[in-house]
Parts: sequence; C-alpha cells; structure tokens
Amino acid sequence: MANPYEPDNRIATAERRVVLAYMGIVAVVLLLMMVFGLLMRLAQGELVGLSDMWFYRVLTLHGVGMVGIAGLSGAGIMWYFLRQYVDLSLAVAWLNLGLFLAGVALILASVLYGGFAGAWTFLFPLPGEPMGMWQRSGAAAFLVGLLLVGVGFLLLHLDAARAIFARYGGLGRALGWPQLFGHNDGNAPAAAVVASTMVLIVNTLGLVSGAAIVIMMLINLYAPALAIDALLAKNMIYFFGHVFINATIYMSIIAVYHLLPRYTGRSWKSSTKAFLAAWTASTVMVVIVYPHHLLMDFVQPQWLHITGQVISYASGLPVLAVTAYGVVTILYRSGIRWDMASGLLALSGFGWAAGTIPAIVDATIVVNENMHNTLWVPGHFHFYLLLGVVAMGLGFMLWLARTYGRAGESWVDRVAFWIYALAGLGFVAAFLYGGRVGTPRRYAEHLPEWVPYDRIGSLFAVLVILTTAVFVIRFLASLRTASAP
Repeated sequence: MANPYEPDNRIATAERRVVLAYMGIVAVVLLLMMVFGLLMRLAQGELVGLSDMWFYRVLTLHGVGMVGIAGLSGAGIMWYFLRQYVDLSLAVAWLNLGLFLAGVALILASVLYGGFAGAWTFLFPLPGEPMGMWQRSGAAAFLVGLLLVGVGFLLLHLDAARAIFARYGGLGRALGWPQLFGHNDGNAPAAAVVASTMVLIVNTLGLVSGAAIVIMMLINLYAPALAIDALLAKNMIYFFGHVFINATIYMSIIAVYHLLPRYTGRSWKSSTKAFLAAWTASTVMVVIVYPHHLLMDFVQPQWLHITGQVISYASGLPVLAVTAYGVVTILYRSGIRWDMASGLLALSGFGWAAGTIPAIVDATIVVNENMHNTLWVPGHFHFYLLLGVVAMGLGFMLWLARTYGRAGESWVDRVAFWIYALAGLGFVAAFLYGGRVGTPRRYAEHLPEWVPYDRIGSLFAVLVILTTAVFVIRFLASLRTASAP
C-alpha cells in the first residue's frame, strides 16, 4: 500500500506555505468562533450573564465568522490540490488572504466598536434602521468588510478559471463533458479539477450577486433616497449566502477525494459518467435551490417557491450520492491505515450525508411553516458544518502536520477523535430536539421549558471545543517544520 504521507512534489515550498497560512488562520479563528457559539448557548441556558445587546453582537460575529472561516478552509484545500493540475497564481492566493484579513478586521471593528448586530444575513433595511442599537458607521464597516472578503474570493475563482482555461481549453472540458456526453475514454480531469470548476462557476455568480447588493446597501446608508426593493435584496442576499456556504462544502470535499485513496491504496473513480453527471447536475441545481429560504415570503412569485421546493429535494443528492457511495466502497475491506486525518475525513462523509436529512425535512412546506424559525435550522447546518466541513478541514490540517511537519499521534488524539464525533452528534441533537419542541432561533432568552436543551447543548459544546483544541494545537505545533524547505 502506498505511503499516505508522501509529500506532493508538484507543490513547491512557497506554495505549501500559503496553504499552511490559510489553514493556520482557519485553526485559530475556528476555535474563537466556537467559543463565541458556546457563550451564546451558556447565556440561553442561564449559566452565564450576557446582555441582549451583546448576545446579538456575538451572534453576528459567530455567524459571519464561521461562514467566512469555512470558506477560507475550503479555499486552502481546493488551492492545494488544484495547483497540482493547473498553474495557479501564488500572488492571487496571498492577495485573497490579505483581503480576507482586512475584511475580518473591519467586521470585528463594526461589531465590537460600532455595535453592529444585524446578523450575518444583514437583511435590508435592518443595517440602515438600527433604532439606536448601532451606529451607521458600524453598519458601513460591516458591509465594507464583507465586500473585501467577497472580492478576495472572487479573484481567487477568476484566477482558477484562467488557469483551467489555459490547461483544458474551457470549463466544459474541465467538468468532463467530452467524457460525459461522448465516448468515455477514462481521461476525464481529476476530481479536484471537476469540483473546482463547479465551485468557480456557482460561487462567481453568488459573489457578484452579494457584492452588488452590498454596494447598493452601502449607498443607501448615506443616500436613503435610493430605494431598494426589500424582496429583491433578500433574494440577492440569500442567493449569495446559500451558494457560498454550499461552495465551502464542495471545495472541502476535494480533500476526501484525494486523501482517502492514499490511505486505502485505491483510486477514486472520478472519471465515471455517474461522477461527472453528478457534478454537472449540482452546478445547475445549486444556483436555483435558494428560494426554499423564502417560502414564508408570500408575495414571492409562485414559480420561485415551486422551484425552491422541488430542487431542495434533489440538489444535494447527485454529488452526495456519489461521494457517500465512493467513501463506503473505497473503505470497505481496504485495510486502511487509520489515523486522525483519515478518521476525520471518513467522519466528514457521514456528517455531510446525515446533515442533509434534517435540511430536506425543513424544506418541506408543511414542516417549514412551523419549524423554519426554530432551532431545527441551526441544528441541520451545524450538523453538516461541524461533522462535515469542519471535519474535512481538520482532517486536511492533520494530514499536512503528519506529512510535512512530521507530527506524531498519541492516545490523547485517538480519545479526542471519538469524543469529538460523539459530542458533535450530541450537540446537534440538542439543537434539533430544541427545534422539535418549538424553541425559536435567534432569541437571546428562552422560556424555562427550553433551558434544559440549552444546557445539554452547552455541555457537548465544551467537549467539542476541547477536542478541537487538541487537533488545532497538534497542527499549529507542526507549522515551523511543515513550512521548511
């Protein structure tokens, strides 16, 4: 069986360093955002005192921070593997990171000093009508920070498009269309190329939509006479937000496609028509599924509601099906060399697959009208983020630490893995059951009958943070060695 820790010769030292910088920032900010999330659960469980004003500020930071850091983690994974097939720009990768940090600094200032507490969805007209809760400059700083982060990601995707065009001659070829719609000669692009092409298509559309509405809202802050249709703004924001968070999953899954085969000694069947068809179908579905977030907006055109309803059931299935099937088949009787990295990557396949089930349930209209504004919703997205996307990122970090940093493992790491998996399940179960009994989301205070679920969730959150800290410390301790020539 091949050595899973064999360094990639197609990645130069300078290129490895930018990926390590991405993942190092992800590791630190991830822990901080988890602590913010724990603070909110403790406040709802009446275990710590937190004013309503600060609760919604922390809610805003936690939401935008976790989405942003998940995106940065996915970008680091995508860049590392895609660079082995196309000529990506090192300068653009650093520029994206610089814009990301500048945007984060502005967002932190907007919340901590400007008092902004409009949540990461920043729905119009809330930023410009704070009713004394925050300053206009705070809302402006938040929007400019989002814009900088978005521009950085947009440049990264445009650079990927340039490199893919130069190597494959078009996006259709990079998606494997000649093999999908013609004779499959087995020479379809690698999984990293197919997934990256899908991501750059959908995320470019989402980021442009997000940038457009952010700029309009910035102008509206200082020129209120510029009217913005609130429903149009909501559509543009949710289109951007839903596409972006989905893109983080599709970027991160590349680590599963390329690392699990190294552990099992089996190749991932990325040139099959089923694999290529799944990614092409998801390219279309991801950009038209977002209306399921607007089912309660009754003035929305009915055809959009119907589209959102139908595609909600179908959008995640193509790629999810081939990925889940691929993970099972590549692991079955493989004699895999288990370690923390391979364990987390395998766990992420389960987390993503299982996390979509409560999402599909919520997208059903009869359920949605009763449960969409309950803790059921954070339950489903914490499921596929915590046990899916975050597990993918942590698994990639630990593989880097083992491969380039010569990091070892101990019984502490193995115990931490199992606690992370079980505590993660308990954490999301507390959310889901809280939603099942009607606990509203985004409420700073809960009724006495809801408090026990908050306290149970807080306990599991503490365990998740402690085990994540074990993985993060292991990775950060390896950075000096991993970044050496």
